[in-house]
Amino acid sequence: MKIGIVVFPGTNRERDMVIAFERVIGVRPSIIWHRETSLPQLDMVVLPGGFSYGDYLRCGAMAAHSPIMREIQAFAQKGGYIMGVCNGFQILTEAGLLPGALLPNASLRFLSRDCHLRIERNDTPYTRGWKQGDVFKTATAHGDGNYFCDAEGLKRLESEGQVVFRYTSPNGEIDPLNSDYNPNGSINAIAGIVDQTGRICGMMPHPEDMVDPLMGSEDGKPLFQGIMETLTR
Repeated sequence: MKIGIVVFPGTNRERDMVIAFERVIGVRPSIIWHRETSLPQLDMVVLPGGFSYGDYLRCGAMAAHSPIMREIQAFAQKGGYIMGVCNGFQILTEAGLLPGALLPNASLRFLSRDCHLRIERNDTPYTRGWKQGDVFKTATAHGDGNYFCDAEGLKRLESEGQVVFRYTSPNGEIDPLNSDYNPNGSINAIAGIVDQTGRICGMMPHPEDMVDPLMGSEDGKPLFQGIMETLTR
């Protein structure tokens, strides 16, 4: 199993992602600099969190035009698996690999807190480690995590089952207007989506920060276990 983690200027979560893959599935990903013009032979590409290019334009907008993104676009077209977390999710939307956009948090404040997510479907590589309806704890660390899309796009996302993670209460209650449950104000409390193939996933919270008791929780482990099951079957 070969996994590559792409690093842009300002990325700061690549080491967390390496640790998660190593501890959960025993695989050490390779690090790929954003100016590379080719990808090695990979099963999966990961875009981690951070502040690519200092978020000087829009979050992820400049990174979406880095040289490596042409190769990632081609990788996607060939059926490759791609996961973007936090800034990585922003980059995927800016690159057109996922629909929608990430806007400033409704509070207009940076969020650094735990939250709870509900599994809306468990037949994707990223959710198969859970049961549908399961709720798990994870961490947020973002200033622009407010997921938005227009009415037509939202209808398509919901009807085609592309929403895979949703912000909830600890008991799984959804209330998009409750900032305790939906901390950044995302439309329909959407925390993570997949493309129509199910191979490309973007999510705002950080499951890689919840894979060891020393981190306060192991709730994020099923995501990585599901990826391993998918890539090794």
